[in-house]
Amino acid sequence: MTATFDHLVAEAESVSVDGWDFSWLDGRASEQRPSWGYQKLMGTKLAGVRSALDIQTGGGEVLAGAVGAGGPPLMAATESWPPNVDRATRLLHPLGVVVVADPDEPPLPFGDAAFDLVTSRHPVTIWWEEIARVLRPGGTYLSQQVGPASVFELVEYFLGPQPEEVRRARHPDDAAADAARAGLEVVELRSERLRTEFYDIGAVIYFLRKVIWMVPGFTVAGYRDRLQELHERIEKDGPFVAHTARFLVEARKPS
Repeated sequence: MTATFDHLVAEAESVSVDGWDFSWLDGRASEQRPSWGYQKLMGTKLAGVRSALDIQTGGGEVLAGAVGAGGPPLMAATESWPPNVDRATRLLHPLGVVVVADPDEPPLPFGDAAFDLVTSRHPVTIWWEEIARVLRPGGTYLSQQVGPASVFELVEYFLGPQPEEVRRARHPDDAAADAARAGLEVVELRSERLRTEFYDIGAVIYFLRKVIWMVPGFTVAGYRDRLQELHERIEKDGPFVAHTARFLVEARKPS
């Protein structure tokens, strides 16, 4: 029996959106993964350094998977949202990672040249000068970031067509230019657009509750009519298809 609109809404509104674990969407949505395998790549980089920092670690899930049982002797992570700070602390402390509450504004709470490696997956803000400052000479910054117009099929369903400057925001070429201005040498820049499918309206609601910058101020009550229309569309035509934009940037601080 197909779940009703009201049932799917109630279910998606009741689930916690703390942390950065999307396992609730298993079977309800799917997303192609970038070919470079960020978590595995991150783990390889961590295994070869003595000190590392993960910026905006969220609930620590990605870092925990990358560290495994063999992280560097000195490993720190920053996070700004208090529920995620607590969650990341519980997850990462047993792995030897100290979690530092940080407002995601300069300066980073570390001294100059403190780390061999700085990482960040899907950062909301990127303070390139601070990244360069805390890297030792010869150190590396590795980051997977959200690219331009990511999942904009869904964004524009709710908000309407977006201006070109909004659609182009977070372009990988801009990230490379910002890195260079901060004195870093970009050694790799790769980008991909990847298919994402939402199989029911509950998945859409959960996603927009969790990724709050996609449709700012999103609430079920505020968009109920559009949600009802989208529910009916999915029931009739199948999954709602969008495309995520991802890019990988690796930059090095000159020796």
